[in-house]
Amino acid sequence: MSKQQNRFSEQQKKKDQPNEAHKKQEADASRKANTGSDQSKLEKNPINFGKNLMTKRLRPSLYWKTSVDSNDCRTALRDTQEIKHGGRIEKSAPSVSSRKTLKSASKVEEIDSESSSESEEDEEPPDHRREANADLPSEYWQIQKVVKYLKGGNQTATVIALCSMKDFNLAQETCQLAIRDVGGLEVLINLLETDEVRCKIGSLKILKEISHNPQIRRNIVDLGGLPIMVNILDSPHKSLKCLAAETIANVAKFRRARRAVRYHGGITKLVALLDCAQNSIEHYPSSLYDEKDVEVARCGALALWSCSKSYLNKEAIRKAGGIPLLAQLLKTSHENMLIPVVGTLQECASEENYRAAIKAERIIENLVKNLNSENEQLQEHCAMAIYQCAEDEETRDLVRLHGGLKPLASLLNKTDNKKRLAAVTGAVWKCSISKENVTKFLEYRVIETLVGLLTDQPEEVLVNVVGALGECCQEYENRVLVRKCGGIQPLVKLLVGTNQALLVNVTKAVGACAVEPESMMIIDRLDGVRLLWSLLKNPHPNVKASAAWALCPCIENAKDAGEMVRSFVGGLELVVNLLKSDNKEVLASVCAAITNIAKDQENLAVITDHGVVPLLSKLANTNNDKLRRHLAEAISRCCMWGRNRVAFGEHKAVAPLVSYLKSKDTNVHRATAQALYQLSEDANNCITIHENGAVKMLLLKHIYTCSSIESFLSHEMGIIISILQIKKLALRRGRNQ
Repeated sequence: MSKQQNRFSEQQKKKDQPNEAHKKQEADASRKANTGSDQSKLEKNPINFGKNLMTKRLRPSLYWKTSVDSNDCRTALRDTQEIKHGGRIEKSAPSVSSRKTLKSASKVEEIDSESSSESEEDEEPPDHRREANADLPSEYWQIQKVVKYLKGGNQTATVIALCSMKDFNLAQETCQLAIRDVGGLEVLINLLETDEVRCKIGSLKILKEISHNPQIRRNIVDLGGLPIMVNILDSPHKSLKCLAAETIANVAKFRRARRAVRYHGGITKLVALLDCAQNSIEHYPSSLYDEKDVEVARCGALALWSCSKSYLNKEAIRKAGGIPLLAQLLKTSHENMLIPVVGTLQECASEENYRAAIKAERIIENLVKNLNSENEQLQEHCAMAIYQCAEDEETRDLVRLHGGLKPLASLLNKTDNKKRLAAVTGAVWKCSISKENVTKFLEYRVIETLVGLLTDQPEEVLVNVVGALGECCQEYENRVLVRKCGGIQPLVKLLVGTNQALLVNVTKAVGACAVEPESMMIIDRLDGVRLLWSLLKNPHPNVKASAAWALCPCIENAKDAGEMVRSFVGGLELVVNLLKSDNKEVLASVCAAITNIAKDQENLAVITDHGVVPLLSKLANTNNDKLRRHLAEAISRCCMWGRNRVAFGEHKAVAPLVSYLKSKDTNVHRATAQALYQLSEDANNCITIHENGAVKMLLLKHIYTCSSIESFLSHEMGIIISILQIKKLALRRGRNQ
């Protein structure tokens, strides 16, 4: 029964097939009639016809595929060419292979899925296509015609089409996007895999120009263009190496591209390009061969400069032996070479390993020498490299010994180029951390110049200027000079900004100036203390800590500090609540501020009411020596009110304080001894101190660390009194028991 049903269904299908075919023919005929009528209507209405045509041409085509008909046409064209030339021709420009494109794209996606610590730059903005009704110039349509010839021609036609495309203004965005929209990027990338050097050179020249566009860069990476360019770096043709490296330099402006270069071994190959110029620069300085090698090395350095914004790429450059080669190239006189070399060093110098290698290779001397160049861009990158390297004290000394402070001082007066000015002020800031350099800057009248730069400058310059003033004002002479030059007022005005780095530096500079009483009067008159106090509410911990440190000299040197502090509504409660912070620097700075606030008995009573004792007691179990020192000082001061001594014992703060005596920091020892002395006036605290072995530790630490009897008597008398009092009270307590 089932077999009969199957036969019947098969016969029914055979009968229905002619009917279905007839219906399809009728539908096609009606569709053609409709399209014909629509086309006639559009031809009668030229505006609608133009819009419809433009819509078709502007349809997005990121992955362009050739149709069967076009493949047939190319096959026929290839056959006719073989007949004309009497045999097989060489490998001609290939048609676009969607399979190869997807394969390359999958590799890139595989790279993108890798975990990486690169976070220097975000990915570039997403691709935006043109609107269908956008007004486009004639070049847009002309380039699309050239791309069509590029797709279907032989070697000669391909080279001619590439030359024709190169004649357009490829720096114009319209021309760049025209190549992309018609599928020209796929063709250009596939041309890089041919054996014809002329096609590769022409394609790379065009890709180098259009890859300045962020959208084009992303498309090149998506289409797998970077691995092909990396492979070209092994080519024996120097022109190809140069063009490939320059194109990589343009494309590797975002994280995914930089990662792709490293993944495909591009870093090692780019470092190898730097070695081309080494021998020829030494032995053949005037030959054409030398000039070509210099160009290869320059392009390699340019690509490494773009790639070096990634931490992993910096490590790859170092492991590939890039630092000695960069140091060698830095000795040349070619400015075009020096700019990317110094730029790469500038990026890499942010890592400590590189700074050590830069010192070992004696690169600082050449950086200082190039500060005297006439090239502004080279001056900028040399100053920026010094800024990065001068975190290290030895490097700061090298800059001074090689005469680098004077050119930096002279460049401060050239304010027209803001990028260079930001780099120079940054170098001055870092170099001024060393006192010897500050003395030289005073001789070169740098302080007066820096004060003049406090107004009408961009934030990136102001951050460095204020940072340099903050370091210079650690010396009394410079503080007086800043005040006499009128620098206090612009510094106080900067306290109302929002830039985190600027606020950190400004608070430090204002705090340094507040050490001088006359400057403190100006700060108070300008309402600077209130502005500093308001910064304790800032969400950034670094700003809070810097503001709290700045308040310490302000409170210490103000005429009526107690009244001034009480005048800030809610100010004392705000300070006490900051003891709940998790940031060690904030805690240390707030403890230092409380030490100064507690010098006034009325303020001490207020902060006691706000619960300062239990909050300080909770911090006692810490291993941070900076926090230990200022916490011990704050406890010592707070013991001088009411029953705070007893309260510290009740909150278990005494025993942890004894362990501070095991620290290697003598400042911690001194502050701890003072705190224990104050706490020892309570009998229960004495027992706790004695049971934790404080007497023995105090004697051993402070007798063996004194260099003379005079220093022992002058600085440690309080400790001896503390020891005697502890023993006395402990013995008395023992007898009573």
